[in-house]
Amino acid sequence: MKRSLFRLSTLCLLSALTASAQFGIFKPSKPATVPSPNDPLAGHASKQPDKELFDKAEIAMKKGKFDVARLDLQTLLNTYPESEYQMRAKLAVGDSWFKEGGTAALTQAEAEYKDFITFFPNQPEAAEAQMRVADIYYMQMEKPDRDATNAERAATEYRTMIQQFPESTFVPRAKQRLREVQEVLAERQFQVGSFYFSHENWPATIARLQTVSDNYPLYSHSDLALIGLGDAYAAEARFVQGLAQMNPKAKQELMKAYDDQAADAYSRVVTRYSMAAHVEDARERLIALNRSVPEPTKEQLADSEAEEQSRTGITFKDRALLLVKRGPVTVNAARIGEPTLADAPTIMAPDVNKYNQTLFAAALNNKPLPPPPAAGVAPAVVAAGAAAPGPDAGAPLVLESLPSAEGGQAAGSGPAIGASIVTPGSDSGTAGAGPGTAPRSAPEGAPAPAAPANAVPADTGAAIAAQAAGVPGAQNPGGLTAVGPTNNQPLPAIEKPAETPAQINDVHTGNAAQVQTGTDAGATNAKSKKKTPAPKYDSSDESSSKHKKKKGLDKLNPF
Repeated sequence: MKRSLFRLSTLCLLSALTASAQFGIFKPSKPATVPSPNDPLAGHASKQPDKELFDKAEIAMKKGKFDVARLDLQTLLNTYPESEYQMRAKLAVGDSWFKEGGTAALTQAEAEYKDFITFFPNQPEAAEAQMRVADIYYMQMEKPDRDATNAERAATEYRTMIQQFPESTFVPRAKQRLREVQEVLAERQFQVGSFYFSHENWPATIARLQTVSDNYPLYSHSDLALIGLGDAYAAEARFVQGLAQMNPKAKQELMKAYDDQAADAYSRVVTRYSMAAHVEDARERLIALNRSVPEPTKEQLADSEAEEQSRTGITFKDRALLLVKRGPVTVNAARIGEPTLADAPTIMAPDVNKYNQTLFAAALNNKPLPPPPAAGVAPAVVAAGAAAPGPDAGAPLVLESLPSAEGGQAAGSGPAIGASIVTPGSDSGTAGAGPGTAPRSAPEGAPAPAAPANAVPADTGAAIAAQAAGVPGAQNPGGLTAVGPTNNQPLPAIEKPAETPAQINDVHTGNAAQVQTGTDAGATNAKSKKKTPAPKYDSSDESSSKHKKKKGLDKLNPF
């Protein structure tokens, strides 16, 4: 009996010890750690105060309490200037503004990131700060037909990121963002050039589409831009062909010059964008010009195919997002290729007009024609530089008063001062004229000049150049008649209006009838204290319910 009780008590004790060890009731004591002389805080649970502030700010930022996070970070920056968390805290302040969003917050974030780059330019985090600055403008980009300020600033910041931090891990992402931004900028220029193309304003069309082809070679519609550029030059050649009274030799030279530039644009489509959607249109135009169609190399074919396959097509979802999304859709941008890091000189429509004038002057004076403007070189440089024909080649611009074609001054309060290139055979009165030039009036008292019978607004570059060079028939390239009066006599002078008689406020007291106003009549009746008797009621002339005899219950109605 005693043995059984002893065994039972032993089993109960063992089971109790096992349960306490299993459920954590009984734990063996850990040996005490001896503090090391190199780490005096070893074995203690306390943390450094700057680390606690930084961790607290991170927790607040994750919860969306950006004001609390910035307060803790500023406390860390001001209280512990020698802390190892100074750099991370400075960057975190900008991140708090960046994550908060909004125009004002993003502006503060940009300032914080710029300060960080100034104080820590050689740290790896400086590349991250520069990337965030570019992302700020990327997020605020508008559609291509809207304001392009944010897109241009984003392109500048991404280029700065790539050039200043070439070894950073953010460079591939920055290059892709730069391709997307350049897609938006190229689409903007292409839309404007297409508008001018539809209005047959060839200088403006050439300027815009040349900018697209020079600055944005990775644009998804570069083939269409080059085809439109060639069509604009071909239209200038057709205008020159329609000048019946022009020297045949000069006409052939001008037509060849414009056709060469058109063929060059078509050839670039065939070689550079050989796998694009509209390459066959460029081939057909080259055949129509009796020019040889170039064959692209294997490398050009491979590069064009890889570039086209890297693009993501615009889906129905993307088109639906365009209706509600503020920013542009950039899915059609290329995913490979090096984006341009420096823009070519901007080509303007007046530059194209000056080049056309130089071209016409050289052809009419039997001088060698200047070469076509190279890619990335504005036509004004070719027109005003050493390639300009004539004895005045390379001469500086002459500032002079530009009179109107009628011999008067420009419309306005004073004489118009402008710059023009004085070339042989050109008219100084129209050398600087272009689309949108303000109309000019003749001197006072001079008879109005007779307008040409078939004059039309010459808004094309070749038409302006031909008119400036004095080519007969240049005012009517299309055979249209002007809409306007046939009588060219000056209009009669405007008659002076008759003078109004002087105002007389005196009241004559003669036999004129005096009229009393209501106020005067009331005052008179008040003085006489006599009421004006009411006229008698005549039932034959008027009817009134007041004077009718009441019957029945109406007699009892007091109202």
